[in-house]
Amino acid sequence: MMSRLKEKAIHFLFFLAAFSTLVILAGIFLMLVLNAIRAFEDVSFRDFFFGTRWNPSAYGEPSYGIVQMIVSTFMTTLGAMLIAVPLGVGAAAYIAEVASPRVREVLKPAIEILAGIPSVVIGFLGIVLVGPLIADAFGLSSGLNALNGSILLAVMALPTIISVSEDAIRAVPTEYKEASYALGASRWTTLVRVTIPAAFQGIAASVVLGVGRAVGETMTVLMATGNATAMPHGFLDSVRTLTATIAIELGEVPHGTAHYYALFAVGAVLFVISLGVNLVAEMITAKHRRLTK
Repeated sequence: MMSRLKEKAIHFLFFLAAFSTLVILAGIFLMLVLNAIRAFEDVSFRDFFFGTRWNPSAYGEPSYGIVQMIVSTFMTTLGAMLIAVPLGVGAAAYIAEVASPRVREVLKPAIEILAGIPSVVIGFLGIVLVGPLIADAFGLSSGLNALNGSILLAVMALPTIISVSEDAIRAVPTEYKEASYALGASRWTTLVRVTIPAAFQGIAASVVLGVGRAVGETMTVLMATGNATAMPHGFLDSVRTLTATIAIELGEVPHGTAHYYALFAVGAVLFVISLGVNLVAEMITAKHRRLTK
C-alpha cells in the first residue's frame, strides 16, 4: 500500500513539473502578446512589420519598423550555419567513425568545454580578435559587422551540431556499413554515401537546433555586430538583431510608452520565430527516433 502511494506521489510530481513548464511557457507568451497588443494602439501594424526604419526616439515622427532587424537576424544566422554545418557534420563524422578512442576521449571534453564558454567571452573575442582580422582583410574601418557575428555564432552552434550529429551517425545500424563494405566500397565512400545519408534526420535536427541557438543569442551579437539599425546590404555591413535591440533599449526606455510596448512586440516576434524553430527540430527529432526504433 505504501509503495503504491509513493509511486502515485512520484507520478504526480512528474506531472506537476511537466504541467508547470507548460504554464510558465504559456504565461510568458501571454505576457508578451498582451503588452505587444498595446503597442499597436500607437504604432501602425503595417509600419511595424513592413517598415525599414527603427528610430523610436526621433522627435516628432518616431518609427518602429523591424524589417531590417529581422533581415539582420536571419543574415547572421544563415552565415553562422554556412560555417557551422560543414565543420560540425565533418567533426561529428570524424569523431564517430574515424578517430581513435584516445583522440575521441580528448575531443569530446574539448567540445563540451566549448559549449560552456560564456557568450560574453565569445563576444569579447569578436571585438579584440575576429573584428580586427576582418577589418584588415577587407580594408574596413571596423570589423564589427554581420560577418563577425556569423563567425562567433558558428562557434557557439558547433557543440550542439557536433554532439547531436555524432549521436545520429552512431545510431546508424552496422548492417548498413557491412553491406557497403561487402560491395567493395571504401571506408570513405561508405561514410559519405551510406552512413551520413542514413543519419540525415538526426543531422537535420542538429542543424535546426543550431539555428535556434543562433537566433536566440543576445550578448555575442550585441557586442560584435556594430548595432546599426540601417538595412544591411551584405555581410560586411553592421547589423542589429532582434535580441540585441531588446537588450540595448529595454532597460532605458520609459515604462508605459509606445517604445516600451513596441519592444514587447519585438520580443513576441522573436518568441514566435524561436518557437517555430524548436517545433521543427522536435518534429525532425521525433521522426528520427521512430526510424531508428
